[in-house]
Amino acid sequence: MTETDARAEIIAAYRALEAKGLNRGASGNVSLRCGEYLLITPTAVAFDAITPEMIVRMRIDDASGDWQGPKPPSSEWRFHRGILATRPDINAVVHTHAPFCTILAIARKPIPAIHYMIAAFGGADIPLADYARYGSEDLAKHVVAAMQSRNGCLMANHGMVAGGHDLTRTLWLVDELEALAHQYYHALAIGGGHMLSDAQIEETARAFSGYGVGARPETAA
Repeated sequence: MTETDARAEIIAAYRALEAKGLNRGASGNVSLRCGEYLLITPTAVAFDAITPEMIVRMRIDDASGDWQGPKPPSSEWRFHRGILATRPDINAVVHTHAPFCTILAIARKPIPAIHYMIAAFGGADIPLADYARYGSEDLAKHVVAAMQSRNGCLMANHGMVAGGHDLTRTLWLVDELEALAHQYYHALAIGGGHMLSDAQIEETARAFSGYGVGARPETAA
């Protein structure tokens, strides 16, 4: 993928989040690995005003915050860089304030194994990253730690993060994470739910890995 294509894909993803009700206005952010750089949405620019030239370029191996572009990067560039630097299997990162994920994050409730689709995130739960001020180094450390063995997490009193091997996969994970949050919220409202065992989640993960060539797990019914 050329950098021009990557910039266009980031903008399309950012606008898709708004269209699906998973993000609003200038909140949330999207990044994509492009060689030794990360490309990330700029700070405080709404989905309908962003242009390819506004996408910010930063070196993945540089924690100083140096950037290239007409506008500064998203205030959350630190955890985007941290995830891409420590997870070579992840090439795209999306952060949103999706409604049900944010509700559970406010309640500080990680999502347990309520549904087999949780296996798509690399384990039997969706962890909760500890709270720190938005844009801070402390927040980046908490999010990177929560994402070390998962492809998604909640952020205490804030929102959610998902990461995948490309933006198409990552947007799908964002959708699935919000669906799991929606299901768990309503299960709690009627007294809770029955949790799947670690063995059942591991069985599902194995089935996902062998389901077709490049197929997504949602095709597994």
